[in-house]
Amino acid sequence: MAPIPTFHRSAAGSIFATILCLSYVTASQAEQEPPAIGHTPEVARDTQGLRTRSSLTVTSPSFENGSDIPFEYTQYRGNSFPGLRWTAGPRGTRSYVVIMQGDGLTRGSPTSIHLTMWNIPSTVTALDRGMTAPPAGATYGPNVHGLNQPYAGPHTHTPAKQSYHLQVFALDRLLQLPPDASFGAIEQAMAAHVLASGELIGWAAKDPNAQ
Repeated sequence: MAPIPTFHRSAAGSIFATILCLSYVTASQAEQEPPAIGHTPEVARDTQGLRTRSSLTVTSPSFENGSDIPFEYTQYRGNSFPGLRWTAGPRGTRSYVVIMQGDGLTRGSPTSIHLTMWNIPSTVTALDRGMTAPPAGATYGPNVHGLNQPYAGPHTHTPAKQSYHLQVFALDRLLQLPPDASFGAIEQAMAAHVLASGELIGWAAKDPNAQ
């Protein structure tokens, strides 16, 4: 067989290099692609700019910290909000943000967002069990169902228990955001304005009676 002309070898090499380059760019873009709406890389209290040394005590009338979340507060059954209470923030608190996130089942997997609520008045330190609308002045944020959505309970897809973080942040400001603000925009607006925070952790798994 006659040897491939130098021109053809160079062209082939250029094409191969271009393919490699495009593959690298595509992989890099995939790695940098932000999670879909309703998911975020980490629990909000672990996010840089939202950490604080001051703590709020957070409780629920429906379950104890570290215990199982009853199925009636999951999407498998009633999908009812379990209720939340917290101690008042320090002097200078002007509003609260409440965020509920579920940890991923594997290390490094994104969290699921189940509730975001911002501009809760500083005079409010409890959300009723079965809540269907935010307090006056407060706004729902994004969760796994989209932007500006009410509570969506846990919907764990395996029998393995998964942890859920109900977090409360005391802020020194009201957030000036549109009702359809993204989770990232809310976190960015909160950064450097968190006076104190706390969380309640519950556990949930797939309902064994689910179809």
